[in-house]
Amino acid sequence: MVKIELRKDYILDRWVIVAAHRSKRPNDFRQEKKIKSATKGNCFFCPGNENLTPKEIGRIEKKGKWIIRWFPNKFPAVSKEGNPEIRHDNKYFTYSNAYGMHEVIVETPDHKKQLADLSEEHIKQLLEVYADRIRKLSKLPETKYVLIFKNEGEEAGTSLIHSHTQVVTYNKIPKNVQDKIEASKKYSNCPYCEIMEIEKNSHRRAFENNNFLGFAPYASRFNYELWILPKKHIKNITDMDETMLLDLASIMKKVLVKLKEINHSYNFFLHYSPEGEDLHFHIEICPRKAIWAGFELSSGETINSVSPEDAAKFYRGEE
Repeated sequence: MVKIELRKDYILDRWVIVAAHRSKRPNDFRQEKKIKSATKGNCFFCPGNENLTPKEIGRIEKKGKWIIRWFPNKFPAVSKEGNPEIRHDNKYFTYSNAYGMHEVIVETPDHKKQLADLSEEHIKQLLEVYADRIRKLSKLPETKYVLIFKNEGEEAGTSLIHSHTQVVTYNKIPKNVQDKIEASKKYSNCPYCEIMEIEKNSHRRAFENNNFLGFAPYASRFNYELWILPKKHIKNITDMDETMLLDLASIMKKVLVKLKEINHSYNFFLHYSPEGEDLHFHIEICPRKAIWAGFELSSGETINSVSPEDAAKFYRGEE
């Protein structure tokens, strides 16, 4: 008999159908990457083309050359024009200007390398840049949240193949973050701390080291979705020391190397606690093989054809 399960997220009112019989083995999901038009010679992000980007905000150098640099996005999703205040002028229409800053972090000078190809030390330095941007941009009075996210691969929405992360300041707390904050308040203790204690010993555990746990969440929305959480109750990446950041980089590299094996596009993003709130920091890595279709769009719920238990086996190298 085919087993199909309906699963609810740990704390959110968000549901997923796990239909593992629809899945294929991991190698059957392998996709051939499409060649994008940008080459090393005309790529905005490559060394020698720094004049093609907006004025640089910062960089990390090694032996006199940059290895990571960041600058304003030439085609921003938000801008520092208009009024950041959200207005409720009548019953149905609520609005404000899309007020904020949009930055790009170029993760490596090497046009041919993606994040999975970089060393753990290099990834740690990138995480330090993430913490720096959250720390500094959060001081702006109109900033309610700093979104840090990465799109890798065509199916994940990337437009330039040269490896990069995006940073967006927002004049409101994103709904996905606010929902987690409100759901967490319903529990006497941090639910994510308790969830980790369970998942450390479950079939969904994928990676673990001294400071972090990586697991496929119980109600995974995406094929091979994986979350990374600090074992200590830490609210923001800005609160992590170098040892913690290196442990985080270690697990991230392991995850991304596995996804590279099957050429999966992915998105990942950081969710941290806004000032005055108490949300357990975590990173969600969301591979983008499956396309959400009629069921998802009509119901607001997801069918996942790879069970999180099978996803964790893949990450552990057991499939």
